[in-house]
Amino acid sequence: MDFRQDIREFIGNNLTMEHEDAQISDNDNYFEMRFVNSLFAMRLVDFVERRFQIEIGNEDLDLANFSTINRLHDLIERKLAAKEVAQ
Repeated sequence: MDFRQDIREFIGNNLTMEHEDAQISDNDNYFEMRFVNSLFAMRLVDFVERRFQIEIGNEDLDLANFSTINRLHDLIERKLAAKEVAQ
């Protein structure tokens, strides 16, 4: 399943004021581009856990997993697949 639109909407709603009209592609690193602030990272983890009903463990808390829409989508798919196998 493709969750990119949900991720795009969340990111779009949390851009810093000076970048609120920015267009982000699925491979843009919004942290490196400074479109988001440090508090955003915590909000993003919370959003992912709540929206997709998955647990982000310490081993997943690598900024690379969260730095682009595509990387975050891949992490979500891996976590959902692992959750399904465990059930």
